[in-house]
Amino acid sequence: MDHPNGVVKRKPDTRPYKGIRMRKWGKWVAEIREPNKRSRIWLGSYSTPVAAARAYDTAVYYLRGPSARLNFPELLVSDGGLDELSAASIRKKAIEVGARVDAETCGAAARYRGGPRLEVKACWFEEKPDLNKKPKAEPEPESEGSAGE
Repeated sequence: MDHPNGVVKRKPDTRPYKGIRMRKWGKWVAEIREPNKRSRIWLGSYSTPVAAARAYDTAVYYLRGPSARLNFPELLVSDGGLDELSAASIRKKAIEVGARVDAETCGAAARYRGGPRLEVKACWFEEKPDLNKKPKAEPEPESEGSAGE
């Protein structure tokens, strides 16, 4: 938008890292284009931009090798590589890294803000119950006056 004094106002940059973007509802997503193809590899949806960027870094490293431009070159950990360089194996490895970073980031935020006066919203995976487990019976509260007295 042009202003009378000639200054052009730009939209603030909402992508702090390469390969990620933010959804309207606040989640950060990562994806990468496959080399020499028009298709993309979906790398997941994350609570933090750092987790999405680390997932992108993992995928771009496996696709382009050591010469890849990374968001966090100092944090890349080589664990021996992948057996195959298929889109599915790259996606799986990137999602593992992103999910681990997301969990660590959410946990660190909870520890940082976890004072007695502040209530911290749990990460999405802590809020949902495990539907594969049978619920445990709640213990019955003991009453003050017992019937046997």
